[in-house]
Amino acid sequence: MTHKELEDFILQLPKVWLDYPFGEGTAVYKYGDKPDGKIMAIIAEGSKPLRVSLKCDPKLALLLREKYETVLPGYHLNKKHWNTIICSGQLSDDEIFDLARHSYELVSAS
Repeated sequence: MTHKELEDFILQLPKVWLDYPFGEGTAVYKYGDKPDGKIMAIIAEGSKPLRVSLKCDPKLALLLREKYETVLPGYHLNKKHWNTIICSGQLSDDEIFDLARHSYELVSAS
């Protein structure tokens, strides 16, 4: 999966927009009205393999970490609610899209 493929998927979700509050190199995808919004995904630009952090239900987050070595506690995030996924092929593109949709649903409902 490429950054562009994941970004295209994320940006087609309603009311999601791209921001750089942490500076260049960290693409932050927010849900809601500008200039605020709630973070629903973070992509480390230029990472190879691609790394994306997504919000996740705490029980599912633990299950995914136990099952996949490429799913880690959220990098610089609340470890209970965020996972960082290394997109190396262990999870399929569809599974990553599903987790991005799950993150969106959690953030948009809160």
